[in-house]
Formats: sequence, structure tokens, C-alpha cells
Amino acid sequence: MYGRATGTREFDALSPRHIVPRIHALLLTGGSAYGLGAADGVMRWLRERGRGFRVGDVGVVPIVPAAVVFDLGPIGRNDRWPGPAEGYAACDAAGADVAEGSVGAGTGATVGKALGIERAMKGGVGTWAVARGDLIVAALAVVNAYGDVVDAEGRVLAGARAGSGFADARARLVAGEVPASRFGNTTLAVVATNAALDRPALADVARAAADALSWRIRPVGTAVDGDVVFAISAGEAASPSPLTVELLAQDVLALAIERAVTQARGLGGVPGLADRSFA
Repeated sequence: MYGRATGTREFDALSPRHIVPRIHALLLTGGSAYGLGAADGVMRWLRERGRGFRVGDVGVVPIVPAAVVFDLGPIGRNDRWPGPAEGYAACDAAGADVAEGSVGAGTGATVGKALGIERAMKGGVGTWAVARGDLIVAALAVVNAYGDVVDAEGRVLAGARAGSGFADARARLVAGEVPASRFGNTTLAVVATNAALDRPALADVARAAADALSWRIRPVGTAVDGDVVFAISAGEAASPSPLTVELLAQDVLALAIERAVTQARGLGGVPGLADRSFA
């Protein structure tokens, strides 16, 4: 975890001390705590295919940790969020090609809300991956940040607007201006690799990857952000060292965060967002 306003489900199962040896799916969703119910549909999809933690005569219990972004209220709609049907459908639709921009959990995402939703811009979903020989490290980010998103040179890609440019929200907050947005802020990230890493090593990858949030989002990890970074292993490839995976995880997550806003940028600012469906 990274932020202080998280919304999660089944996080205990990620602990190295937990009885389950692995998870069976990971869900990122919108709709605040309401959207966590979409995990029920993911569990049903997995159970129908016999995938889960085997518990004797009961059969299997799929283990599906989940995390949400807050995209209700002035950001989106108060009466719609993903539920079990959408979770089930997402499993059916899952494939190698991952859509980016204002899709899925990023449908109602915005960034640069430190000076109010009226000055914010669209966030969304971004991905990136690198290969080093047989080793692959990839990242997916759902960017719904309180702060601005910047590139490697510190230039604002999307954030709080002021006139024809950007407001430099962090500088204004440092100067003592009162934050205008108290809700609606979360960046969710997943770093995945085919390297054979155990849970303690994956925890190190997640902690290292979290640095990328501070590289690309300013400010980040505030009391009104619910940021979460996951790391998962889905293969048996040999890694030169766990540190190699950690450093590549930082690189790919930084680029995924950038792409989350650049791929959504065609939608412009917030007006009209409240009419978009979360389903």
C-alpha cells in the first residue's frame, strides 16, 4: 500500500504468513467501496472453471484481492458502479490486448484535483512492458490522482489547470492554499513479471515500484489518496537478480502512469464526465 485512503478486499491473503499459497485473480475497479462487489463475479467465473484454493468437499474458493478508485459524486455518477455481472464479464473479455485511456476502472478517473474538480483533467488506464532476454516486467496503472502527472523532465502532462496552462498545484499547496478536493483520489498499479519470485521478493518489488508514483505524480500519497501498488509473478523465468526486477518495475510503472493520462487526453477536461457509464 502507499496512500492513506485505500479501499480494498482480501488483502490478508497477500501476506506470506497466510495459508493460501497464491491468489487466483486480481481486481482493479471503480465505484469506491461499492465496486468491490465486482469481485463476487470474478470468484464465480473462477469457481465455474475449478480455479481456487481447494478446501476438501467444498471444492475451491477463489482468492481475489481487489482495490478500488473513488470516482463517484462530482467526478462520476452516484448511482452506477461495477457489480458481480461486470466482474464476470471482465473475466470473459480478458486477453493479451489491454485497452488504455478512459476505459474500465479508469472510466471516471481524473487527475489534478488539488485545486478543485473544475480545474482537473481526465485520468485513465495506462500500461507498459519491457523485456530483457527471457525476463519480462510489465505494469498497469489506473490513475485517478489528487496531484498532477508529470513526465521525466518534470513537465506537467495533465493536472490542475490555470488559465491556458497548469497551476503547479504542489507549489500552491506548499504555499498554504487550502486543498479543494477531499475525495476522489486513487492510483492503483500492478507490476507483473515472469520471474520466479516468492512473496517476500514480490513485496520488495512493490515497494520499489511505488517510487515511480512520486516520480510522476505531484503531490502523491496524501491523506486523501488511496494508492495501492501490487506485484505479481506469473512465470518461472530466471532473473539476473531481484534488484533487476525492482528497477525495471520502477521504469515500466512510471511510463504506465504517463500513458494513463496521454491516452485519455483526447477527452479533454471534466465537463460531460458525469454522463459516462461505469459499467
